[in-house]
Amino acid sequence: MDFSNYKNMLVDDLVAMRCIISGLLRESGFSRISEAADGAEALRKLEVGDCQLIVSDWNMPNMTGLELLKAVRNSPELKHLPFLLVTAEARKDKIIEAAKAGADGYIVKPLTSAMLGKKIEVILKRKAEI
Repeated sequence: MDFSNYKNMLVDDLVAMRCIISGLLRESGFSRISEAADGAEALRKLEVGDCQLIVSDWNMPNMTGLELLKAVRNSPELKHLPFLLVTAEARKDKIIEAAKAGADGYIVKPLTSAMLGKKIEVILKRKAEI
């Protein structure tokens, strides 16, 4: 799948992790990546920008990835956006909580570009069918 035209929002509070995941996204074919340091910053950017996919960490200050997900799902303008949580939270109850909140996908760190690309491809194909 060609991801080169997708506008992606990457949200993570750690600069190093944003660099790593941004690199993995680029390896998967993404070239249009915006970044935010937390959910609050991401939400501000999403409300004024043009985005087609959100990849967000869960644990962040100010507004967590789960809070961002809920805000996106409650927004008439943003609720359609595919949302992937990338986190160190591997507990089953957290995965269920994310699914109930409307996450389209969930990946536990550490991850590879192949894992990330495949998960995003599945999400985008599923969203296209809806």
